Amino acid sequence: MGREQEYRYRVVDVFTEHPLEGNALAVFPDASTIDASMMQRIARELNLAETAFVLPSTRSDCAARVRIFTPAKEMLFAGHPTIGTAFVLLDEGLVPGKTGDFMLEENIGPVPVRVETGARPMVWLSTPSIEVGPCYDPALCANVLGLSTKDLLDIAPQRLSAGNPTIFVALRDRLAVDRAWLDLTGMRQLRGSNAELMCVFVFTPTAEGGYSRMFAPEYGVPEDPATGSSTGPLAAFMMRHGLVANSSDTRLVSEQGTKMGRRSFVHVHVRDDSGAKGIEVGGHVTPLVTAAMRLTI
Repeated sequence: MGREQEYRYRVVDVFTEHPLEGNALAVFPDASTIDASMMQRIARELNLAETAFVLPSTRSDCAARVRIFTPAKEMLFAGHPTIGTAFVLLDEGLVPGKTGDFMLEENIGPVPVRVETGARPMVWLSTPSIEVGPCYDPALCANVLGLSTKDLLDIAPQRLSAGNPTIFVALRDRLAVDRAWLDLTGMRQLRGSNAELMCVFVFTPTAEGGYSRMFAPEYGVPEDPATGSSTGPLAAFMMRHGLVANSSDTRLVSEQGTKMGRRSFVHVHVRDDSGAKGIEVGGHVTPLVTAAMRLTI
């Protein structure tokens, strides 16, 4: 017989000020006794877009190490787990003070976090370096998304990555965004011979920034309510194509998850007019659940 182990965890809703909206995240504040294979099994069991596990950092400049898993795989970096984990660490007094700047160690490297004080604090992360990839055939993208080429803006879909390769497809209006859908077959058709897993991010420009959806069926996430890792590249893509102001102090908001009943607001602050660096992504976090998982190991 094995021994019973109890693992305490929190569930928070990220990129929202309202419970049961935004992107739900499970955070295990002390995962030092959980191995990687068990982390993956736990993430699959909870079946949220991502689950985060906090470990002691291997770097002196980082407050903690965070490993992030979807139900299907471990991630190099992800936005809503970074924001949500930072909130939990602050809320539980596991980083110095209640506000300030610190870094989290993720598989992609150190990720800077900034906390903006207020009645409802905003947590911000600095987007890792953005890699610009190839463009894709608009007709193919429209087809796999169940759309017509007339639904697309006259901008070639393109892959960008800040740790998670994402194909950005600009659409004409909210109705086209809401009609879009992508399953495993369509994703594999779009990816072709490229062995790297990818996400597909559809959006339309709005007065505030963008109205968006993101599909990642190969990650075990049919649709993601809010995608912080893709929103920094989204801002760079929109600035490059004149869909949003290109200045040294650009601010925008991506509304995501509305179609699936998980309305989220992902804030972006571009502090550098290159559109390729100095991009912060932030949002509010709403605590929801404190629980324990008991496993015999």
